[in-house]
Amino acid sequence: MLSRGVQLLVGAVAVACVVLAGPSAPSGAGSLPAKAARDVVPNRVMTWNICNPCEQSNVDRAAAIAAYAPQVIGLQEACVGDVERIREYLENLHGLVYHVRYGSVLRNWGRCGGAPWNPGAYGQAVLSAAPMTDPVIAEYPDGGSEDRGYMAVTTTVDGRSVRVFNTHLAERRQEAVRADQVDVLAAKVARYDRVIVLGDFNAVPDAFELSAMWTLATDVDPQCRPTTTGTCKPTTDWQSKFDYVFLRGITPLGHGVHPTPASDHHLLHADLDLT
Repeated sequence: MLSRGVQLLVGAVAVACVVLAGPSAPSGAGSLPAKAARDVVPNRVMTWNICNPCEQSNVDRAAAIAAYAPQVIGLQEACVGDVERIREYLENLHGLVYHVRYGSVLRNWGRCGGAPWNPGAYGQAVLSAAPMTDPVIAEYPDGGSEDRGYMAVTTTVDGRSVRVFNTHLAERRQEAVRADQVDVLAAKVARYDRVIVLGDFNAVPDAFELSAMWTLATDVDPQCRPTTTGTCKPTTDWQSKFDYVFLRGITPLGHGVHPTPASDHHLLHADLDLT
């Protein structure tokens, strides 16, 4: 049995540890902070290339997402380990709880770390406040200079069931490869009357390789079209529009493009009407 003095000392140390840890210390099953940031916006979706390897803080990435609290988020250049930490911070620091599905297409130690014999998985991810079903993960037949692919899930946006795709096309200066990738993706998208396509297409709106997508869908930004004469907002630090929220059978209500120091791509979110 411990003496009364030792018991008191142990109790004091335990209390001190709790105070130092604080209510916002991230842990997968931790309780929510006293003041949760907000609920998700049920008709809002977001696409974001989070940039890997960029040595950015996942706390900052989570805060950038929480500022807009979308129902569905499509991430590109996503390492599984980073996404898990982002989810923990979203829940424990901001009160936002998301399900996750991964569309990893390769394992890459240089991008994602991990053990040399077991590097981290890298590719796409979809976060959704509602459960996701019928997941599909596919690599393009030709990824170009690096394996690339798309993923798809069925989830809920604006209270309605909808098919959501998330993709990342081949790097710049690989136009022919991207054209073949878009043909593959468009064939899958065409099967659905109502669909959302999120992603980094690595191509500006009037690039020929996007033709197959434009025949099926429109971007949420009305100024961004193949023949637009308006002002199409760039979504990258180098002033190019590479990131899209393509819609098929869905009405856009508004959108926003938000530069952030957490990535060289800007956050692109869109509010939608699925009624």
